[in-house]
Amino acid sequence: MLRISHLSKQFDGLKVLDGFDLDVPRRSVAVLIGPSGCGKTTLFDLLTGVVPPDEGSLSWLGDPLPHLGRVSAYMQQKDLLLPWCSLMDNALLPTKIAGADPAAARDKAVQLFHRMDLAGFESYLPGDVSGGMRQRCALVRTLMFEHELVLLDEPLSALDYITRRSLHGLLLMLQQTFGKTLVMITHDIEEGLLLADDLYVLSRMPMRILQHHRLETPKPRRSDDPMLIRVKTAVLARLDRELSHGAL
Repeated sequence: MLRISHLSKQFDGLKVLDGFDLDVPRRSVAVLIGPSGCGKTTLFDLLTGVVPPDEGSLSWLGDPLPHLGRVSAYMQQKDLLLPWCSLMDNALLPTKIAGADPAAARDKAVQLFHRMDLAGFESYLPGDVSGGMRQRCALVRTLMFEHELVLLDEPLSALDYITRRSLHGLLLMLQQTFGKTLVMITHDIEEGLLLADDLYVLSRMPMRILQHHRLETPKPRRSDDPMLIRVKTAVLARLDRELSHGAL
């Protein structure tokens, strides 16, 4: 389990998080949805060690940690592929940094390229393929880290709707096939409903949890599922109240 306990952070007197708590069960998908500027990115900066917390603690699988940088893989909105390196070389970067066996690492990457429908494009540069293919390559790179915990900061938001939908199955593959624990930020409520085991609706700053929805409908899901529609209606209503009247 990932446990976030009483995490607090302020910048120049502005409280972004003030005693934020969250528990994420192992091998589940937790999705965070909230207004722009509510503190979601600051939360991930704290989790990855980019900035230190003012208060609070983190633990993963029962072990207290100052941050999750060494035990998690992080996939962001931008694919961050090196434009001068081939897709294969980009995917292999984590193993080169870790000093892994080159032959074994390449064998694993080749298998993942097949699973992600990238076979035959190993030597292509990022600028020569589509945005969806670049994100699939970024997903391969994420898997090459071999960390069970994966942090996803709007990983599909830069893509068009059809491409995003086609990649939802690959994100589910992280959980269902590779046994990953996912914590994901998204502004797309439907995306959250399709992927989450636990969906959290967040307030404006200082960020706190307004709603928690446990989604037990089997995956993959359909966006026209009546239960998901009811949850989406509740989430939209709560966000509308938050934006109209401020934190309650």
